[in-house]
Amino acid sequence: MAGAEAAVAPGEEQRASPLELFFDLVFVFAITQVTALVADDLTWAGFGRGMLVLALLWWAWSAYVWVVNAQDPDATHVRLLVFASMVLTFLVALTVPHAFGGDSATFAWCYAGVRLIHLVLYADASRRGRASWGAIAGFAVTTVVGMALLVVGAEVEGDARLVLWTVALALDVAGPWLTRRRLRGLQTVGVTHFAERFALFVIICLGESIVALGVGAQDVPIDRYVALGVATGIGISAALWWTYFDYVAGASEERLAEADDAVSLARDAYSYAHVVLVAGIIVLAVGLKKAIGHEADPLADAPRLALCGGVALYLAGHLAFRLRMIGTPSAEKAAAAVAVLLLYLVTGDVDAWVTSALVLAVLALLVARENVVERSLRDRLHHRTVA
Repeated sequence: MAGAEAAVAPGEEQRASPLELFFDLVFVFAITQVTALVADDLTWAGFGRGMLVLALLWWAWSAYVWVVNAQDPDATHVRLLVFASMVLTFLVALTVPHAFGGDSATFAWCYAGVRLIHLVLYADASRRGRASWGAIAGFAVTTVVGMALLVVGAEVEGDARLVLWTVALALDVAGPWLTRRRLRGLQTVGVTHFAERFALFVIICLGESIVALGVGAQDVPIDRYVALGVATGIGISAALWWTYFDYVAGASEERLAEADDAVSLARDAYSYAHVVLVAGIIVLAVGLKKAIGHEADPLADAPRLALCGGVALYLAGHLAFRLRMIGTPSAEKAAAAVAVLLLYLVTGDVDAWVTSALVLAVLALLVARENVVERSLRDRLHHRTVA
């Protein structure tokens, strides 16, 4: 496919550009809005609405990683289109708290605009020989239909809106999988750029867990219990960072560089599996925010489940990412996910700071164990390479 071959030179050495880092700023705010949305209605219904909005935002951000990977971020027309998308994304973020209420139309129309600009950028990349038009046309159909359903859903009320928006998201997300044969020839994946962009988004979300601690501590006296809550909260976020970046992130980048079908591998491991990982961080942020100021009291069921369940969800997402990229499971990570869920069940009468400390202890043991196991894996790979 000539289109993909033309993108090899700019793609292979491309790094995250200043344009993309600037673009990420609106998503920092959007993620903060999602955390607030879930925290304000910590019920299963509120959780479902929050995860739907998060998935929509994630899919839009992920789509722009792909298209800029096939574009020249220094081109004037690319910059202008990305700036236009930033404006629309910011409007989407502003409407998140009332996306299922009075701001539904603004939310839907602006989000649809973000997704359509993405298709325009891809069509331009195809015209310049950087992407395959056949692959783009395949998933463009599901995107356009999905966005039409999103706009229609904004005009109805209650459960009907939720159903239409869920179907709209499902169609948009399913497009690359439904057209997977065409998608193999979509573009040449700039490996360093691609892995770096998704790693940066993980850091953005972990940053939100830190921000949630700060927001939660704003209106409470900073006593020793709050200090303990902040320390354990940052420790939990640091441990999650460690499990992502210590071995798997680097090994996954190497695997992507060697893959015969890098597009499909990147689609599954980054665009699909990472949303579970990101959702876990956001749910954890809600739990940390709710715990601050209440460290000396037992956590209610909902915030305790957010705290423990968020960590478990993150670990499950990372397990899926690791399996798809490296092909090896992590018994340690699976055991840690089960352990933090068990902590939820047995800490109903325990002070919140103790619950947080126990979660941190589980993660510390996981990091220590993985350090030993993965150092051994690195050594074996090194000796094999030298031999």
